[in-house]
Amino acid sequence: MASLGELERSVMEVLWTSDAALTANELRDALALRDAPGRIVATTTALTVLSRLERKGLVSRSRDMRPHRYRALLSREEHTAELMHEVLDRASDRDAALARFVSTASEREAATLRRLLDDLSRR
Repeated sequence: MASLGELERSVMEVLWTSDAALTANELRDALALRDAPGRIVATTTALTVLSRLERKGLVSRSRDMRPHRYRALLSREEHTAELMHEVLDRASDRDAALARFVSTASEREAATLRRLLDDLSRR
């Protein structure tokens, strides 16, 4: 999974928080409100970013009506988990990378990891 640029991340944040699929114009308007009021992203720029995200497999486009509507294919959590797997897959020593990650976890995160691992072992 390719990393996301700043505008791609902003677009994904808007799509992740939206209750419905959005048109490029709706997305553009949401970006203007969310990121930098007064900084307007052109509709063509929004369409280019959406097309790029679609090629990366992060966004789907509904073609059955005009204008097309876009939605995130993965939740924010699913995307984050895939990024974590990608980083671990590139590690020369996966066990050492996991050990380092766990050693930096907060008490709350460690408790969550313990609970999730316990749940997994019970399956």
